[in-house]
Amino acid sequence: MLEFLSLDLFSLPNLCIFGFLLSSIAVSSLFTLSYATPWVRRRRSEYLKPEKVYRSSPEQTFPKLLAEDSGKSHKRHTNGEIYLSVIIPAMNEKERLPIMLDECCKYLQSRSKSSQDFTYEIIIVDDGSSDGTADLGVTYGLQYPKTIKVLKLEQNRGKGGAVKAGVLNCAGKLILFADADGATQFEDFENLEKEIIRSTGGSSSKEIDESFPAVVVGSRAHLEAQSVAERSFFRTILMHGFHSLVYLFAVRSVKDTQCGFKLFTRAIAARLFPVLHVERWAFDVELLYLCEKWRVPVGEVCVRWKEIDGSKITPIWSWLQMGRDLVLIWFRYTVGIWSDEQPK
Repeated sequence: MLEFLSLDLFSLPNLCIFGFLLSSIAVSSLFTLSYATPWVRRRRSEYLKPEKVYRSSPEQTFPKLLAEDSGKSHKRHTNGEIYLSVIIPAMNEKERLPIMLDECCKYLQSRSKSSQDFTYEIIIVDDGSSDGTADLGVTYGLQYPKTIKVLKLEQNRGKGGAVKAGVLNCAGKLILFADADGATQFEDFENLEKEIIRSTGGSSSKEIDESFPAVVVGSRAHLEAQSVAERSFFRTILMHGFHSLVYLFAVRSVKDTQCGFKLFTRAIAARLFPVLHVERWAFDVELLYLCEKWRVPVGEVCVRWKEIDGSKITPIWSWLQMGRDLVLIWFRYTVGIWSDEQPK
């Protein structure tokens, strides 16, 4: 009797019904999760709205990345006015930011002195800080006039939202975003720069083509064995689980999607960032997912990196949020909830 039941239970029709039920439950769960996880819907008019430079005297506004009417010129972006824009998202970073800025400014000043063509700006995006981060940025702006500016967001948007705001209000032909903690050696910008110049078909910084869509990301993949040795077993499991989800659902061509050191040409930034939906920690994954979807070349370059105390990431909760977001990135684009078209 038991043998008959077991054979009947695992018959082909029953297995098909069981598979259909499981698939239905999975799809229903994803729709429910998507409905329960809202995102901010932003319009093109918001991106073109003038943004004031914080505490500038006389009052100044930031240049815009997006062209006012891209329909007539068939060009999404305005022309770059300088060589490099460095975007630094910062939320309550008054303690850690000076170390990063000192290293960053020292390198950039040295480059600009050795080459008149190397012009730059640093935009500190204060993401709703309450500790005086924006005022610290203004103090540095007085030391380095016309190069350091502060964009102050009244409400916290998340790291992705802060980076997006900075990118949409910059003047560089090349656009780099770098974390405020200074974990990545800033001199390694040169490695990313060489790769993006190679990708655009140039031979030097004088020949950079800002209209060519290219992205280069810093990578810590070569440090993975060391990081596993230094992390707890539980955090190592979480790290490998997250990397597996990234590979399964979103990005397969880049080993390290989360390194806060990424370089874009002006053209690809103008295409990517207006489309970006995720404004929290997993925004990097969506950027790279879109690059793969559009077949935009993405270079990955090793950088020197060290752990810095004071991270805003809560080890378990933030990783769970990122895991949820990256599954939703895949799901929402796949079923058409999200579009990769430019916002109206």
